[in-house]
Parts: sequence; structure tokens; C-alpha cells
Amino acid sequence: MDLKRKLARLSSIGPGGKPAVASSAPAEAEKPAAAAQAAPTPEAPKTQDPRIAALRKMLGDWAERQEMSSGRRRATVAPPPGPLPAEPRQTPHGLVHVAERVLPPEHHHGSAPLAGACDVEAPLVASLALDPRLAGVDFRRVLYLDTETTGLAGGTGTVPFLVGLAWFEGRSLRVHQLFLRRLGEEAPLLRVLAERMAQSSALVTFNGKSFDWPLLRTRFVLNRVSVPAELPHLDLLHCSRRVFKHRGSGTRLVHLEEQILGHRRVGDVDGSLIPDLYFRFLRGGSSAALTPVIEHNANDLLLLAALLGELVRRFRTNHAEQEDPRDLLGFAGVAMRAGDHERAQSFARAAAKGGGTVSVAALTLASQLSRRAGDPQSAVALLQQALTSARGAQAAPLHLALTKLYEHSLKDPTQALHHARLTTTAETPEEQRHRILRLERKVARGARGDAPAPGGPPPRAGL
Repeated sequence: MDLKRKLARLSSIGPGGKPAVASSAPAEAEKPAAAAQAAPTPEAPKTQDPRIAALRKMLGDWAERQEMSSGRRRATVAPPPGPLPAEPRQTPHGLVHVAERVLPPEHHHGSAPLAGACDVEAPLVASLALDPRLAGVDFRRVLYLDTETTGLAGGTGTVPFLVGLAWFEGRSLRVHQLFLRRLGEEAPLLRVLAERMAQSSALVTFNGKSFDWPLLRTRFVLNRVSVPAELPHLDLLHCSRRVFKHRGSGTRLVHLEEQILGHRRVGDVDGSLIPDLYFRFLRGGSSAALTPVIEHNANDLLLLAALLGELVRRFRTNHAEQEDPRDLLGFAGVAMRAGDHERAQSFARAAAKGGGTVSVAALTLASQLSRRAGDPQSAVALLQQALTSARGAQAAPLHLALTKLYEHSLKDPTQALHHARLTTTAETPEEQRHRILRLERKVARGARGDAPAPGGPPPRAGL
């Protein structure tokens, strides 16, 4: 039952919770006029049911919230008058609506020059992406791609109504956005996209491997347009997650734009409103409502080029004094996974200067690299240094790593036993107990003088 019906029902309830019924007795209706003029008797004060007051307050608050919400919606979607911000162009494939601009070589997006994306080295990009197939790509000919769609669910019901493309011509960036004027007219747009892909060396997207390209591939099939040959694909979302994961602030595109490039958008349309703005346009709404959508998409394309150039610049130069230690640690992890141990060691040691949790993680990673390089003494020294900064549960894994190094690499069971007794939270009680017992036997054999020589055969059972 809604609030208004509850209020009406409670207003008709009399004392004792019974419905108030108007009297229809003829005798009372025909009282003499003289009786009506008799001295009035004091009436009992009327008391209002507290439930009615509470419901009236709830109704008032609800109406106020509805009015405010309606006002916000009107303010958000009311666009200024103006033409469609995309011009019709005749192509060999049919009519396509295009918004286009060219940005000069000196253009910056935040702190990063767009042209920096022309200078990236393919092997470094392949290491950042952990994808060896990118090592032979000409990054001066890549195609930057970003779509705006009628929803984020994917599937056959989702339509990319704006396909944003960008590519370098020399060191100038051309932004070429294909706009779907009406649903059902995708084929010319898709053929123009396929034509541009055929001239490109690779795709660069943000979450395009999971969303943009699978969606576009579906649209090619549904519109009976030949699917273009798949290009090598660099998805900057995956690179960003690996490098910036220690920041703890997520890897949304707008967050990276603000925190990494120092660029803050002013008046940017909320991505969640974009499908509704397009549907309003299809129902006859103002064309100018799509201007902020096209601007939003263009900014995403600029961000792709700027972010690629910035990521590779930082990975290449390792300016430790200018970097966030958390990012240095991220670069160290990526370099280690890519097999570039020298670069990983450099980043890890630089990150260790940051102190705190990051320092502990960086020194642990540097220790792993030293152990892989065959330098257990250095690996132990780095872990001992990490212990000086470790707090609480951070220490137990360090003690476990030291236990293994002392036992297996340095053949020092006494030191190994010391650290094994401090690994409580790093392994199960059963594992710790077995490790301690084994090390105690090794120490006892060493005390009796029957420990095997390094590299020699172990003692026979029973001795």
C-alpha cells in the first residue's frame, strides 16, 4: 500500500481505532433550535494520531526528493541548441558521418606529448605487455581505437554508435570518429573501419581485448561485412594494471589520466549517461547533446597515445628520483616477468629507497633476482635489509626465504634453523614442525662431525 493511501485510511480512523461514522439518527438531526442555543459545554481537545503525522512527514520528504532529483536530471540532459557535431561524407562504401581533427606534433595531453607515442621501441612495448608478438610492430603505424556504445552488457543487442580512431601522420595525430546516425546503417561505417585497419600495423586500446574488439567483430558478422584480419593488439589496461597496481586506486582510464598524466577533464560527460544521450537523440532530441559524447571519446583517444608514450618513457629511462616508488616496484615486477633481470634489479633497488611496505616488497624482489643470478650472499643481505623495515606479518615470509637460502644455497643449517623458528604465519604448523625437525637433525650431525662435505654423498641411514 502506498503512502498516500495509508494516510487517507488513517485519517478516517476514529478513537479506539474504529472508523469514524457520521450519525444519521433523525432525532438528533431535528433537535429544537432552543437546544442549539443553549450554553456550550467545553469540548475535549482533539489529539492527532501520531501515525498520521509521521506519514505526512514521510510524504513531504519523498515529494521534496522527487522534485530535487527531477531537477538534477533536467539540468544534466538539457543540451544547448546546435547542429550534429559530425558531418556527412560520401565514401566508396556509402554515407558515413565523421567528426575529425588533426593535432600538431607539439600537442600535450596533460604532461605527456602525444608525439612521444611515435618514439616507443617495439621490444620495450613487448616487455611491458608481456607479448613477444609486439616486438616487430611499427608503432608509427598503429591504430588507436575506442568505442561508445548503447550499453556495457555486450552481446548482439549492444551497438557501437561512435567508433573513435586515431593514427599518426608524421608526428601529427589525426582523430577520425565514425558516428552512426541511425540504427541499422552500420555497414558503411564498418567497411571504413576495415579499410583503416588494413593500413595499420596493430591496434592500441584500453580494455579493447575484452570489450571493444569482440563487440566490433560481432557487428561485422551481424551486418554481413567481412571481418578484417586481426592485428597484433596492445591493451593498455593490462599494462597499467601490472605497473600501477601498488597504488591501490584502481586503473580506470580517468584515474590514470589524472594521476599519471596530470590531466583533469572539465565538463566531461559521465560515461553512464552516454547511452541515454544517444537514445534521446534517436527519439528526436537535440543533436548538440552528442557534442560532449564526441569530445569524451576524442579525449580517450588522446589519452591512449599519451599513456603509451609515457609508459615506455618511464620503462626506458628509470628516472628513479622522479618516480613514485610504487610505480618503480610495478615496473620491476613487469621486467622480471619479461626476463629482463638487469632492468628489474635496477627498478627494485630504486623502489627500495621509498621505505615502508614498498621497500620490503622491492628488497624481496631484488633478493629473488640475486638468487636467480647465482648470488645467494647478496640475496641473503637484501632479505636481512628487508627485515629491518618489516612490520608484523611481513617478517614471517622473509624468515622463510632466509631459511631456504641458508639451508640449500649456503649450507648453513644453524642459521636456517634460527629463521625456521620464526616462520609461523608463512607456512602451516605441520610444515614448520617438519622443517625444524629436519634442520635440528642436520645441526646435530654437524655437531658430531659427520655432516657430509659440500657436494659429497649424504650419510647412510642409521649412521
